[in-house]
Amino acid sequence: AVLVTAGGTKAWQYYQQKQALQAADLYALLQQVQTSEDAAKINDAAQLLTTGYPSSGYAPRAALIAAQADVQAGNNKRAIQTLQWIIDHAKETEMHDLARLRISGILLDEGKYDEALRLLSAGHGKTFAGLYLDRKGDIQVAAGKIAEAKLSYQEAIDKMSKSNNYFNIVQMKLEALGDSD
Repeated sequence: AVLVTAGGTKAWQYYQQKQALQAADLYALLQQVQTSEDAAKINDAAQLLTTGYPSSGYAPRAALIAAQADVQAGNNKRAIQTLQWIIDHAKETEMHDLARLRISGILLDEGKYDEALRLLSAGHGKTFAGLYLDRKGDIQVAAGKIAEAKLSYQEAIDKMSKSNNYFNIVQMKLEALGDSD
């Protein structure tokens, strides 16, 4: 029984290592394909990872690359679907937070402000608090809700470290709104 258990454990470790190496190889291939800026090819390469190795850490990162290619190609619908896949399948909560933030940016560009704000109201990690509040402010500005945007930007500034390069950008956004309401 001990030999069978030890053998089974070794076989499982070998299988997992092999899977991880295959996923890493596919991710490297995706990065090469990414330089082509061909959304279809990028999506095909990413799909190999997301369908073949969905539980790997590479799959959600591949999906992020595919979604970015789709946005650049003007295919927001597919980008949102890909980002939703990350929310539904990624193990890392940071990937969920990043996918929601990116979807909200697409929705902002499409003028779907209420939907974008609803998405941002989902729970997120502390590390994303400032970015979520900043995006919320951007959406509120676009919707003409300047007073609310000021509050969101101020809250974002309060959550960010002054050493964060993005801190200054949010500060400038707040200052650009001035005393207007």
